[in-house]
Parts: sequence; C-alpha cells; structure tokens
Amino acid sequence: MGAPGGIAAGADVGRGAADGRPVLVLQHAPAEGPALIARALRGIPRVTRIVLDEASPDLPDPRDVAAVVAMGGPMNVDDPRYPGLAAERRLLADAVDAGVPVLGVCLGMQLLARALGARVHPGAGWELGFAPVDVVAPDPVLSPLGERPTVLHWHGDHAELPAGATLLATSAVTPVQAFRAGSALGLQFHLEVDGATLHEWLRVPEMVADLATHGIRDLTAQADAAMPALVPRALEGLEAFADAARARR
Repeated sequence: MGAPGGIAAGADVGRGAADGRPVLVLQHAPAEGPALIARALRGIPRVTRIVLDEASPDLPDPRDVAAVVAMGGPMNVDDPRYPGLAAERRLLADAVDAGVPVLGVCLGMQLLARALGARVHPGAGWELGFAPVDVVAPDPVLSPLGERPTVLHWHGDHAELPAGATLLATSAVTPVQAFRAGSALGLQFHLEVDGATLHEWLRVPEMVADLATHGIRDLTAQADAAMPALVPRALEGLEAFADAARARR
C-alpha cells in the first residue's frame, strides 16, 4: 500500500503557497491513482496521501484545499485493518459541510456515502467489466457521457443513497451508481480509468484474481470497444470537477 501516511508527489506538487490551495487525493492502493482526474486537474498542485494504517492521521482542514478526491481500493469502508478510513470519512463529511468540491470513486464513493450517513452493504453483488449505467439526472460531470454510457465497473459492495442526495445514475445490479450531495459527487464506477491505468491494473495479482474468479476473460477486448468513445467524454465531464477546484484556488 506504499508508505502509510506518506505524501506522494502528484503533478505540480510543491510549487509553493503562491500557487494557491492544492487538491488532496486520498489513495488506497498503489495502482488506483487519479489517472484522467489528474489530467483534468492539470496545473493545480496535488497532494496524495495514503493514511490507511494511521489511527490519527494528520490530514488537512478541508477548507485549506481546493478539492478532495477519494480513490478506489480493495477494502471495505469499515475494514478494521485500516483505522485511517475513519479519519477519511470525517474529512469527507467536513468537506461537504464546508462546500469543498469532493469526488469519490468506487471505495471513495462508498466512504463518501457512509460519511453522509448512508449504509454500505458488503458483498451485495459484483459488477466487473464494462457495462452500461442509466444516467437519470443531469450533472456537469456525467452529462457529457450521454444517457446510457458504457463504463468500467469493479466492485462488490453497494452504497445506499445518502439522505437529501440526488441519484444521478443506476444499474440493475447497483441501484446507486452515482449521486450528488451538495459539493460532492460519488461515482461507483471508474470514470477515471484510461488505457495506461487499465494496463497497470492487469498486472496486479489480486485484480487478475478478481477477473478469474468472476470468469472475466475479455476485459481488454471490452476496453478496446468502449474506451475510444468513453475517455474523451469522461475527460470532458471531469473538467467540470476541475473547474470547481480551480474556483477555490
């Protein structure tokens, strides 16, 4: 999982206070980085933290960052092996209260939902591979994808919709695929993934084992079919999140 609590250099990190607030990226697995999100955030300093093993990590006040991005990972939101997840949930809740732009992806979406008081159900039903979701409400990040985009799924846990949040996307297996809660957007699917990221995932033994367990043998072919249309639309949508972060610089 990398150096717990350490700071990894993201693009443009360390350029100085004159450059304004950075984006805080909470990462949970070395291979699950921000990818297209980072591309959209070009020119904004990023600080990446992995705090899974820290009971009391020294995380910033969310008012001191331009945005918060919570990435995916193989653990559950309440996994007792990783005490740092509780601190992440508190930070996400505080960020929403402060109106700070938040983007949660997969595990990050579940942490966000849990931080906002919703239940997360472990092992509620696997979705793995490229498959469509139904976009049921407009949102600046999702609207460029169209009404029924084919996106990458890699999850077994499901989050319920937080009270007061707007359901944005759904599928037959996972009723809450995306939601908006004030300044925060939760995405159960992996809108951030580009070809290089997927190639890296296919070199991670645990992720390869997931594919084998669920009989997925054609993920590369699925990607070749879906990603040429998906990636530019995903990047267009993620630019809307980046614009919200730039507005807080």
